[in-house]
Amino acid sequence: MINKVSRNDIRKARHERVRSKIVGTNEVPRLCVFRSNTNIYAQIINDLEGITLVSASSLENKGNGSNIEAAKLVGESLAKKAKNAGITKV
Repeated sequence: MINKVSRNDIRKARHERVRSKIVGTNEVPRLCVFRSNTNIYAQIINDLEGITLVSASSLENKGNGSNIEAAKLVGESLAKKAKNAGITKV
């Protein structure tokens, strides 16, 4: 019988493959987006220091957290927070 690989294992492998090539620095931090079944999360990360500089999620807003409108709100919120923190490039 053939065992099916779980979607989470595939996601983790994709994450490891991307992370082996991309590193966020203080000048150009990394943008990380995670979409669950119910919500959307985004954060800007400095990998050299291992800290999250700015984060936003659909939990901050009312309404459905996993649709296109929620994604737009999360993007706008993250952009405002990044601008206030002095981050211009990601």
